[in-house]
Amino acid sequence: MPVQDIQKTTVFHAPIHKVWEAVATAEGIAAWFMPNDFEQELGHEFTIQSPFGPTPCKVLELEPPNRLVFSWGDFGWVVSFNLKEVNGETEFTMIHSGWGEPDEVIPQSQQKHSVVRGIMDNGWGPLVNDKLRKVVEG
Repeated sequence: MPVQDIQKTTVFHAPIHKVWEAVATAEGIAAWFMPNDFEQELGHEFTIQSPFGPTPCKVLELEPPNRLVFSWGDFGWVVSFNLKEVNGETEFTMIHSGWGEPDEVIPQSQQKHSVVRGIMDNGWGPLVNDKLRKVVEG
């Protein structure tokens, strides 16, 4: 069975439009995640500057201000940002899916999906709960 998706859900004390700007603009994404040349356009191909070098991405779904889905890398990863307005605040759910088999090696890192998934799971928590929170609530 493929490695399980990573999912992080939190509520930000910020209006949905402010959270959307932080997760669906190049400047916003760079402020909490990684440098990039993202554009809000369905099918747009962009690059995220990851620790392993430039990583190709593509906008797969775009429903402002509620949903952004993009592919990340050449090995099947898909990242979804889902936003829902709740009483003037924003419920935010990030899902990192598209993992391969646990023992399959990811070429860029030369590590197994199961290992990289663990590293990424530990990374997404602080990115969403600390860095993104500071950007949208600060």
